[in-house]
Amino acid sequence: MMNFTSNFLRSSSFTVGEKLCAAFIPFVGIIEALVFAVADCCDFHKNKDHEKLSYGFKELSQIARESRFTVNEVEALYELFKELSSLIIDDGLIHKEEFQLALLKSPYSVNLFLDRVFFLFDEKKNGAIGFDEFIRTLNVFHPCAPTEDKIDFAFRLYDLKQTGFIEKEEVKQMVIAILMESGTKLSDDFLEAIIDKTFADADADKDGKISKEDWKAFVLRRPRLLKNMTLPYLKGITTVFPGFVFNTEVEE
Repeated sequence: MMNFTSNFLRSSSFTVGEKLCAAFIPFVGIIEALVFAVADCCDFHKNKDHEKLSYGFKELSQIARESRFTVNEVEALYELFKELSSLIIDDGLIHKEEFQLALLKSPYSVNLFLDRVFFLFDEKKNGAIGFDEFIRTLNVFHPCAPTEDKIDFAFRLYDLKQTGFIEKEEVKQMVIAILMESGTKLSDDFLEAIIDKTFADADADKDGKISKEDWKAFVLRRPRLLKNMTLPYLKGITTVFPGFVFNTEVEE
């Protein structure tokens, strides 16, 4: 899941700030792991007894209109959602334990980074992810999603206290969690040094915290990092994972 981050941190073609910022936003690894975990471990055969899609054409079309996905793609993602939401409890919602089970193979693992990703998927803050929330969050990773949406999502992930600012201690907590997950080890002194350097680059007004404006300018100066917020195969997911749509009810 975190191989991309680990390899990125070892690369010599990026500055220290870019390497740390790459650790800030390894979302592609998380979402890819979520999709492929289901594709690999679930039996998507035509003889599988799936329930008939409970969303009709009107509902699917409405969801598609509010996202970057086509109606067929929304239906394909619903097949993925149904598998995830039934890993432990088949109630039409993805609970945190199911989210963790798909990614970490354990429903009770402790991982700050995954907790924060789940927090952003769970827009209603009711402890579970509904299909509408699932689509809206995946929409951020679509190749055609606005850059502003991607930058905002990454900012909210690291704003642990929800103050509208990213503080140095929040960054340190998240980076330590990500480095531990990727198996990358840095000395305390080196970690402090690169966090200090990153803050010096990102904190434009030198007030000791990163505002949304600071963060946006920082990431836009490093366009390669935005690739961490885009999943190319979300555009045309029905081609990449044809097994998700064997029972499609919609022709496009």
